[in-house]
Amino acid sequence: MATDFDVIVIGAGPGGYVTAIRAAQLGLKTAIVEREALGGVCLNWGCIPTKALLKSGEVYENLGHLADYGIQIGTRAFDFAKVIERSRKVAAQLAAGVAFLMKKHKIEVIEGTARLEKGAPAPKVTVALKAGGSRSLQAKSVILATGARARTIPAAGLEPDGERIWTYREAMVPKACPKSLIVVGSGAIGIEFASFYRALGADVTVIEALDRIVPVEDEEVSAAARKAFEKRGLKFRVGANVKNLSRTATGVSVAIESAGKAETLEAEVAIVAVGIVGNVENLGLEALGVKVDRTHVVTDAHAAANVPGLYAIGDVAGPPWLAHKASHEGVHCIEHIAGLKSSGLNAPIPGCTYATPQIASVGLTEAQAKEKGMAVKVGRFPFRVNGKAIAAGETEGFVKTVFDAATGALVGAHMIGAEVTEMVQGFALAITMEATEAELQATVYPHPTLSEAMHESALDAFGRVLHL
Repeated sequence: MATDFDVIVIGAGPGGYVTAIRAAQLGLKTAIVEREALGGVCLNWGCIPTKALLKSGEVYENLGHLADYGIQIGTRAFDFAKVIERSRKVAAQLAAGVAFLMKKHKIEVIEGTARLEKGAPAPKVTVALKAGGSRSLQAKSVILATGARARTIPAAGLEPDGERIWTYREAMVPKACPKSLIVVGSGAIGIEFASFYRALGADVTVIEALDRIVPVEDEEVSAAARKAFEKRGLKFRVGANVKNLSRTATGVSVAIESAGKAETLEAEVAIVAVGIVGNVENLGLEALGVKVDRTHVVTDAHAAANVPGLYAIGDVAGPPWLAHKASHEGVHCIEHIAGLKSSGLNAPIPGCTYATPQIASVGLTEAQAKEKGMAVKVGRFPFRVNGKAIAAGETEGFVKTVFDAATGALVGAHMIGAEVTEMVQGFALAITMEATEAELQATVYPHPTLSEAMHESALDAFGRVLHL
């Protein structure tokens, strides 16, 4: 027998569960279907547990610099099993928190694998239940929040085996810390794992097909990041194409080609971090005629697919593949369904890489602004002359701001350094509110803080920098 809901959300990651909560807040009878664990990849295998690992690595690495702060201790060491255990406990705690929120908002959680079938006013949802059997559901609206998974390239050997060739999942729960590691891909995922394992002493080489690391970032940030990471002992091969990755008796062998020259690298394990693909398989999309482009459901400005009553949000709906984008998209989608006038999907979406040092950005890079035909004013301010950074011994990096010279509007901000992932929201808010240099320069920033570098960068763009 069909069960009626106002909304059925398929997938309980940051996009799905936040959407379900907002739907319940709006008085809509809501069900959420999840085949694995509440919280999705982000809470269980992505954003959260990786940050726990990175924190352990950061603390361990910092112990090697205690003498710089006038502190002495005995020999430093780490218990790798406990490092992994802590990250899993953090993930479990947050997943339990999502379960509490579902109960609090009276959202029905259905454990199983969903498939869409023809129905009206929205596709019918049939769930193969984890506990056995199946259940048929009907709703006025169905929202796909099925997320994505690691991209693999079998032809080049870039396919995980769970032992020597890892994706992010295997990289989070190994039984031992590898002594040497090759990371294929220098996006946020690849760089974060490279940073973590290097912090614990592993010999790490990162391979990037493009001509610079973290290629989505501003070119100045990419260059500064490479310099900072190399100082920590990370090694890079850029402009390098992987021709073959194979297992050896003791680990892995990676054949690469760069500038017409062949090279073979060897290590204990390899992490494949060459992007993601949307989870669109086995959902019944083909039979319904849902438009899919390169593993992502095609949607309009309100996250609606081309099939009545069907919507898609988050990673399955395309880039940027970020948890906060999925949540924001989901809230907009459900408010549109409920008939509310939403703020829309035009807000700038910050990006963060939680390595050492951290990288954060929002809006246009300098190059992108110029490509749009914009005359720009650019400001920069280094942390090496920021009082708080000097006191904390965290002087690496800088803040860069990009303004439209014609209007004074802030159009982009790019940062590398300590805690910049906590600071970038200030620039995101400024761009969302269409702030100009006048508002940023008139804002009073507390002293001493790292955020003063944000103010000085805005001042620098217009020739008013004070401490440089």
